[in-house]
Amino acid sequence: MKNIKISVLDQSQVARNSTAAQALADSGKLVQLADELGFERYWVSEHHNFKLVAGTAPEVLIPYLASRSERIRVGSGGIMLPNHSTLKMSENFGLLSTLFPGRIDFGIGRAPGGDRLSAHLLNPSNTFSEKDFFQQLKDVQTYLGGDGTEASEGRVKAYPAPEILPEFWILTSSGGSAQFAAHFGMALSFAHFINPFGGPEVAAIYRDSFKPSAALQEPKVNVGIFAFCSEDDQKVEDWITEFDYRMLHIEMGATGDLPSLEEIKAMDYSMQQRARIAYNRNRFIAGSPKYVHKKLSQLAEDYNIDEIMIATWADDFADRKRSYELIAEMFATK
Repeated sequence: MKNIKISVLDQSQVARNSTAAQALADSGKLVQLADELGFERYWVSEHHNFKLVAGTAPEVLIPYLASRSERIRVGSGGIMLPNHSTLKMSENFGLLSTLFPGRIDFGIGRAPGGDRLSAHLLNPSNTFSEKDFFQQLKDVQTYLGGDGTEASEGRVKAYPAPEILPEFWILTSSGGSAQFAAHFGMALSFAHFINPFGGPEVAAIYRDSFKPSAALQEPKVNVGIFAFCSEDDQKVEDWITEFDYRMLHIEMGATGDLPSLEEIKAMDYSMQQRARIAYNRNRFIAGSPKYVHKKLSQLAEDYNIDEIMIATWADDFADRKRSYELIAEMFATK
């Protein structure tokens, strides 16, 4: 078994009867804890038009988190690049890498990060085409000095030019973007927490197709999953009950407040909803330290990787912190 590195994926989710300001303050506390516990990296995501997620702009949140930590890598998991100007995002991450050399990850995704209307309003010229995304990735490498080829708008560079480039990561859940990562010599992060099937095969194809780049000589893969760990069996049971509903809530497009745990426990799900719950349970790992360690270790073996990104939501921030502490202990990150 490889020495498994553990990282954090933080979606800055807003807890019940709380605020976005509190969710972001909790992110500041959590990055400090992850830094102290020896976690490898800390990523924040881009979401739009969703009341329960405060993390809409990773490029704004990253410097706040990096300034509150000392060692841990901080980055985007990810920037949904079709929503943005490629040059501006390259400038943003060049600046971040200049401010925090050797600590910044530029994780890039192709999904809208929300509904199509929001994506259109963010970038009215967004065509959602693979061809345009391919050109954006080519331009990112050029703007940040990664390969010296010519960008779509001529010989343009992003300034300031960092002495140490950010790590380039491509995010994928379907596997389609894995070929882009292999072609451009970028690292790959598979979102098992979105699609729990087919990931190991995608990782294998990426490795076989990988072309070295100036920034990365060997293929590099991690996998993201929802996880919750507790020594209290009742807390685990309640977390699963609530998370089952939370996933349905998101998939139904609900944007309002969540019902209470007691209300969720009293719900009578339809056959279709029960089938969806059964599917979604493949997207997370929840249980005792022994159980979670076993499942995370198996996940690493299935994907042939040495790094797992853990996304943990919990209404009680103390439970969330404790879960990360237990996971850190089981993999001896310090």
